[in-house]
Amino acid sequence: MSEEYEGSGNINFRRDLIILIGFTIGIALLLEYAGLNRNQVIAISILTAMVVGTLLFWGFRVAIAFLGISTLLLSRTLDIAHLIEFASLEVILFLVGMMTLVGMLKDVGFFRWLMIKIVKLTNFEAHLLLVIFCLLSAVLAMAIDEVTSIIFVTAVLLEITDYFDVNPVPYVISCVMATNIGSSGTVLGNPIGILIAMRGKLSFEDFIVWALPVAMISLIATILIVLFWYRKDVALFKSKIRLKMRTTEKLAFQDEWEFVPNVKEFKIGVAIFVSTIALIAMHKRLETLFDLPHNTLLLAASLIGASMVMMWKRTKAREYIEKDVDWWSLIFFMMLFANAGTLKYTGATDIIALKIAGIASSLPVLTTILLWLASIGSSVLDNVVLVAAFIPVVESFNNLGINTFPLWWALLFGGCYGGNITMVGSTANIVALGILEKRKKYSMRFMKWLGIGLIVGGISTLIANIILVLLIPYMPIR
Repeated sequence: MSEEYEGSGNINFRRDLIILIGFTIGIALLLEYAGLNRNQVIAISILTAMVVGTLLFWGFRVAIAFLGISTLLLSRTLDIAHLIEFASLEVILFLVGMMTLVGMLKDVGFFRWLMIKIVKLTNFEAHLLLVIFCLLSAVLAMAIDEVTSIIFVTAVLLEITDYFDVNPVPYVISCVMATNIGSSGTVLGNPIGILIAMRGKLSFEDFIVWALPVAMISLIATILIVLFWYRKDVALFKSKIRLKMRTTEKLAFQDEWEFVPNVKEFKIGVAIFVSTIALIAMHKRLETLFDLPHNTLLLAASLIGASMVMMWKRTKAREYIEKDVDWWSLIFFMMLFANAGTLKYTGATDIIALKIAGIASSLPVLTTILLWLASIGSSVLDNVVLVAAFIPVVESFNNLGINTFPLWWALLFGGCYGGNITMVGSTANIVALGILEKRKKYSMRFMKWLGIGLIVGGISTLIANIILVLLIPYMPIR
């Protein structure tokens, strides 16, 4: 969010507030003219106001979400029982558990250890460093989440580029794009993956079978694109490395264990994390074996892992929960999910789904439309906001007798890949650019990102589109 909204920028604040109010009233009048009932008009108008308000006043997004939910409750469009039901507490609790685990991994030095280990394997070859860091960004995003991944990748990238005196921007941009691609590969990579898995009744294994191959093909294409796009920067990096190796007896980054405070704690922490991931990976089979409701073990695995961490590191348990869990975002997510659920509750999503289905002549066409809508929308909106708004619509397609299984993947890939198109399209983008601005005093130009972003975002979305259309005949009906 711009500092204008935090300081004295009342003129811009007033202007944007007028835009928000005017846009919301306009949508409400248009919906009423279209014949929707009172509750449907209120539900769609409030969600639209939340989405636009979040875009205009990012720093006030939780306040806007609270105001939106209050309006739904006071207008009797939503009741408290359904507010609790739609808030997706299972998604929130899963994220709380995983954030606690990630806080512990950071504490024991796992991320820096992994980074330096990987760097040594490249033997400081410039093109290999770029390839490996892109792969590492994607894999870390798949295993933990995109934001944590890009924070640690960017930190080590800046150390390496400072050491060799090269421009870090091409490498940071490349790794951010790889992170967004990789975040679609597993259920753990992005909050929207968790949300889609819970709502679409998709398992960890479903993601491995249907999402991971698409993510890997898109990642390979992305790496080839950035290697070509930044070929001059890579050549310069290569010459700087050769110069440094000729003039320095011993390069830095030689011992990854220097970044580990306590080796024993490191091993215990990694063991807890690996055990948790294994339990998550096997959740569907174990749920079937023990006759547990769908996704019960998926949620329990995250909470069990977090409880082990807090019992083991009991002196830091409160710190992990208070500082490493992003409560600000989680509370916003809860309000957003509840607001989006109101669309289904009022029947508004059935009308929207019917309209979209009327435009699409077949399931492949419908899948394509949803994929590109999600991709383009995610380039300007936070992908969680966009996906939360689309999920009730996808659920309504089920009521029309349409197989929604390919539509969930279209929503996932569009939400993740579209985030690469612009510099504000993903949380990972904003976090990485914030680090660059703070550490290097570098302000990214919109068009500088858009050039490579359009190519990577467009080609990866197109790859996902082609693969999804080809696989539809082989997909299960759900």
